[in-house]
Amino acid sequence: MTPAARVQAAIEVLDAVIAAASGAGAPADRIVSDYFRTRRYAGSKDRRAVRELVYAAIRACGPVPASGRAAMLRLSQLDPSIVALFDGSAHGPAAVGKGESPAEGGLAPDWLVAELGTSGVAGEEAAALLGRASLDLRVNTLKASRDSIELPTEWQSTAAVNGIRVEPGSQVEQWDAFRDGLIEVQDTGSQLACQAAATRPEEIAIDLCAGAGGKTLALAAAMENRGTLLASDTDRQRLSRLAPRAARAGAGMIETRLLDPGKELDALSEFAGRADLVLVDAPCSGNGTWRRNPEARWRLTPERLARYVEAQERLLAIAAELVGPQGRLVYVTCSLLDAEGAAQVDRFLAGHSEFSADQIALPLGRPRGKGWRLSPYHDETDGFFIASLSRA
Repeated sequence: MTPAARVQAAIEVLDAVIAAASGAGAPADRIVSDYFRTRRYAGSKDRRAVRELVYAAIRACGPVPASGRAAMLRLSQLDPSIVALFDGSAHGPAAVGKGESPAEGGLAPDWLVAELGTSGVAGEEAAALLGRASLDLRVNTLKASRDSIELPTEWQSTAAVNGIRVEPGSQVEQWDAFRDGLIEVQDTGSQLACQAAATRPEEIAIDLCAGAGGKTLALAAAMENRGTLLASDTDRQRLSRLAPRAARAGAGMIETRLLDPGKELDALSEFAGRADLVLVDAPCSGNGTWRRNPEARWRLTPERLARYVEAQERLLAIAAELVGPQGRLVYVTCSLLDAEGAAQVDRFLAGHSEFSADQIALPLGRPRGKGWRLSPYHDETDGFFIASLSRA
């Protein structure tokens, strides 16, 4: 592919990303993969170059662009070398027309920038939400230790007790250590959220919104494969990914349970008032993961945010029914918005006087309301809000 053809390919991918964002379609990484699945002529260098153009253009635009072409024209304002590639060649984009306008720059749609600002996220801290993410791994202590792990690349320890950091782009899934279950890909912030859960062997622990089970696996390691650990979710497809991961990790204690939305307590009735730990890794706006999914900020609307907040309230109420005497409810979101974090916890405590907020002391982050916040700018992790709530 010529440089101009790469720009045109990026424009076509961006058109698909923009359409998917407005219609809750596939994420950008899947769209890129699908695009090249039918274009076998594109080599690995072409694929990499187009992908980099796509993500650079996404990061360069604030509000949702009108088109992929407008998004690429916005990127050309930051990288003038791209303008010359709008040359009208056979496989390149048409020349820039008179009065043709690029997309608007910025962090995100104005309403969302305002929400972040009222949550104390502005300036350099807000800009860091669109930076480059690190590649962090968790050493699985059911099979290895950080002191003894051997990897085919250099690594450094992170602030998480079993965390290590490797070069972004490392082909981790091709390593023997990954195939043998010695390591899992997990952001340091996510690992610290599991540390805050402070689960121990022989406890009864429930990961209420387990998804594909990244945090469940960390809990299993902390519990040394002893006790009761239930991973539940309403998404069958995501939950189905946990079983092979657990087998690879040697986490034989994990039980999975598919929940029927609206009837979660019926399916979990035997745990009512008995759990030592209920982890609520709640669905949220995901602004803490924009470094990995920058197009996610185009998917969010005030109405969708309100639905997330409502779902979080409902999940917290369910979790409260499951926590036993002196048990813990650990609430986690990958969001820096107070509506999904500090304010959400305040609302919960106001309606559940039997719970109180615990102090959290992690090696990274800082207090936010009655919880704890991690951010890309301060901590070089994904953005997280974490609260630990104990029943008297």
